[in-house]
Amino acid sequence: MIFDGSSVSTEAGRNARILVVDDDPTMRQMVVNYLEEQDIRAVGAAGRQEMVRQIAGYEPSLVILDLRLGQDDGLDLLREIRSRSDVPVIITTGYRRDEIDRVVGLELGADDYVTKPFGLRELLARIRAVLRRHEAGGVTQQRGPERGKYRFGGWLLDRRLRRLSAPDGVPVPLTKGEYALLTAFLDAPQRPLSREQLLQATRVHEDVFDRSIDVQILRLRRKLENDPSAPRIIQTERGVGYIFALPVEIV
Repeated sequence: MIFDGSSVSTEAGRNARILVVDDDPTMRQMVVNYLEEQDIRAVGAAGRQEMVRQIAGYEPSLVILDLRLGQDDGLDLLREIRSRSDVPVIITTGYRRDEIDRVVGLELGADDYVTKPFGLRELLARIRAVLRRHEAGGVTQQRGPERGKYRFGGWLLDRRLRRLSAPDGVPVPLTKGEYALLTAFLDAPQRPLSREQLLQATRVHEDVFDRSIDVQILRLRRKLENDPSAPRIIQTERGVGYIFALPVEIV
């Protein structure tokens, strides 16, 4: 890990409480100490039990979660966090070979990731960027719920409840990544969208290969299409990206 004591001057994170989940005591304490030097409150947890206790009692503003935790599976812990809370999560992974885990983590609801070895200054910048996005989203929700419901081809997406219903009325569960991808399409129906635009819309970090979008498209097609191999709703626009082919009605 590359350590850098330089400060990043910004207001984001000034009143934040960070939970660092890592089974390496040296790494965990190093991150906690650095954040506290930046006037950000931070505590550590070595595994699941400590993490659950800290989330319940400490009520963190953001969780930094290592996916390689020895006895505990970081992806399972991420699922558990998402079942309990919408707290922002930054996952940390070991080197490039863990790209699949990073993609799965993002699809399970992580907000960003950093790859080891990473610099503390980079980590701080990512923390503040995620907190800014989260705070901006909170302001939007305070001003009013997400606008209405979207209807397309018999399907109904209730953005206030974040719930998708099939034409027969059966609820269809969506991961955070799938929901973000679908809303990106519904905000721009019948318009070609590039992979870069979809990456930005789903807030997947640019270092993730573009093919991660293809994976999410495939999974979303499996939920929306009668025949995912011959899609009618989300179609491939050769040389550009994808297009949501159905008209969308706001109801």
